[in-house]
Amino acid sequence: MMRVLNVDVTYELSPQAKGKVECPYRWLQDRIVRTCIYGQISEMEDGRSVLRDELNRYNNNQVHSTTGEIPNIRFESARKEGNSLFRKFTTPKPYTSAKDVFCLREKRIVNGYRRISLFKHVIEVPNVPLREDVDVHLVPDEGKKLMHIRIWWNNKMIHSVSLPLQGFQVHF
Repeated sequence: MMRVLNVDVTYELSPQAKGKVECPYRWLQDRIVRTCIYGQISEMEDGRSVLRDELNRYNNNQVHSTTGEIPNIRFESARKEGNSLFRKFTTPKPYTSAKDVFCLREKRIVNGYRRISLFKHVIEVPNVPLREDVDVHLVPDEGKKLMHIRIWWNNKMIHSVSLPLQGFQVHF
């Protein structure tokens, strides 16, 4: 997905830079745990409420010790000045839907019968030469219990089908 969106990953090269990122999260975790202990909170939903309140306080009220500014105000002013790496999302070409960006991906080779096999399902792939690679985009829909399958070849979506979600397994 990051490659499709043309986003590079930058790794911090020094312990100081890593600490700058990790320190606020460690501080936030410690504060949430202490707040839950003092408030005798043991239910997950009550803990989520503490987390939401703490995030709101940290982002909108607390002056940051390094920058001397409130984080959300600093972010909004940087965004307005164009001094931010955040940009508006646009679906990259040749894709027409965000589903083709934010999806699980597989590669398959079209067999002699113009079909591919995917998790014990055989899917017809029309208009693709035999033995060609196709990109398979898998978009799970938990609500409808379906797996939407979009098959791409030569930067064109050539087929889509929805199958029951049962039987699909993802291995990382």
